[in-house]
Amino acid sequence: MTDLLSATTADAYARTTTAVVERLAERFRRTDRPSSGVPRAELEALVDAVDLDGPGTGTDAALREVDELFAAHAVWFHHPAYQSHLNCPVAVPAVAAEAVIAAVNPSVDTYDQSTVGTLMERRLVAWAAERIGFDAATADGVFTSGGTQSNLHALLLARERATERARREDEAEEARLRRASGPGLRPDRRLRSLHEIVERMVVLATDQSHFSVSTAARLLGLGPDSVVAVPTDELGRMRADALRVTLDALVQAGHVVVAVVATAGTTDRGCLDPLAEIADVCDDADAWLHVDAAYGGGLLVSTTRRRLLDGVERARSVTIDFHKTFFQPVSSSAIVVRDRADLEPLAWHADYLNPEGAADPNQVDKSLQTTRRLDALKLWATLRAMGADGLGDLVDRVVDLGAEATGAVRAAADLELIGETQLSTVLFRWQPDGVDDAEADRLVPLVRRTIFESGRAAVAQTVIAGRPCLKLTLLDPDTTLGDVEAVLDLVREAASALHRATSPADAAVAR
Repeated sequence: MTDLLSATTADAYARTTTAVVERLAERFRRTDRPSSGVPRAELEALVDAVDLDGPGTGTDAALREVDELFAAHAVWFHHPAYQSHLNCPVAVPAVAAEAVIAAVNPSVDTYDQSTVGTLMERRLVAWAAERIGFDAATADGVFTSGGTQSNLHALLLARERATERARREDEAEEARLRRASGPGLRPDRRLRSLHEIVERMVVLATDQSHFSVSTAARLLGLGPDSVVAVPTDELGRMRADALRVTLDALVQAGHVVVAVVATAGTTDRGCLDPLAEIADVCDDADAWLHVDAAYGGGLLVSTTRRRLLDGVERARSVTIDFHKTFFQPVSSSAIVVRDRADLEPLAWHADYLNPEGAADPNQVDKSLQTTRRLDALKLWATLRAMGADGLGDLVDRVVDLGAEATGAVRAAADLELIGETQLSTVLFRWQPDGVDDAEADRLVPLVRRTIFESGRAAVAQTVIAGRPCLKLTLLDPDTTLGDVEAVLDLVREAASALHRATSPADAAVAR
């Protein structure tokens, strides 16, 4: 008998997974910090000591090793002192559905590999489209591995549309010049090559847009300067008036506009671009509007803040990361388009997989991936268990916490608040009286590393307006303001110690 899951190993599967779940449950019960704090050199030694070419140890021993090697030193996003990146604690029904996905192992590239799974994913895409404000009868989309892939997918579709449009305009202009030149004469103009069209392509975003926008531009073969930054306001939000000026200038200079990327929830500031105003500019210019709502997509189910996404329904494509503000396990994202015809340039038919004209509803026709997990099942189980309003309440709680934490930092005499948030990030520096800007800047990476290496908490760092700062990202609805203040106290403790250790007075005493 092998270790492969089948009818003959079903009992062993039940025993094995039960033991794994019980060990994990115990870790959840007694975990008292976000990570073990064990130095990287020690972790590397533990990993390197494992003989991956040796004889098998058996399933039970191997999974106990997974618990002792990985789980014991994992980063625990559910712990209230984890306040670093856009990682969320996960919904229990989604975790249970994850076990179903792993055991059944469907692939939703074609209907005959997933049957009802394909239909469930399509239903969830339609649900998301309706939440956005699209007409579910004409909208479409597909689940992806994350916001990076969703943004790449959207910009690929936008590039194909821009390419076809540029070719039609060239052909129309050549025809007009032929008519104007008279019989027997050739106009002094030729059609631009595909290379020349792509060379002139630009994407408009801001310096607060996710890095995946620039990555996508490179992958799509656009020029090194193809992502043009639109000026922002004091909160890092795209200015619609500046977008209009920038877009008009690019068009007048002969550039081909692929898309305007608006961000509904910037990674650092947690702010949303003014979507309705940006949509006005895009409509006037007939420009593709893509909304990256990887972070702010959870507002689609918010019972109090849905208005922050007003205008998203006018986008041509939208990115949503369910593994952020929908509390889903990684990975779970989607690209949703207003008009399913926009997905057609991506379709490729293979006789052995999805022959042209096949009656079955194959998802591979619209995806960048072939083999693909049924990640939609996790969101399905969560919505059925908790309800959309239940999820929305959790979103509102983390946004409320972001506002409370912002107020706590603003009120602290020794902390400097860097901007405001509309979601749940808090940017700040430790800078009491007597500490100049250079010293406050120097301490930022040292404080972050000191806290992380202690295992007691996790905060992030970034750079705003050229100056480094610390960042709290709050995505746990069960985290309290007291938990946030405890982390701020750790920041104070670390910063004060690091500052004293390098101050001139202490250096003199040490000598």
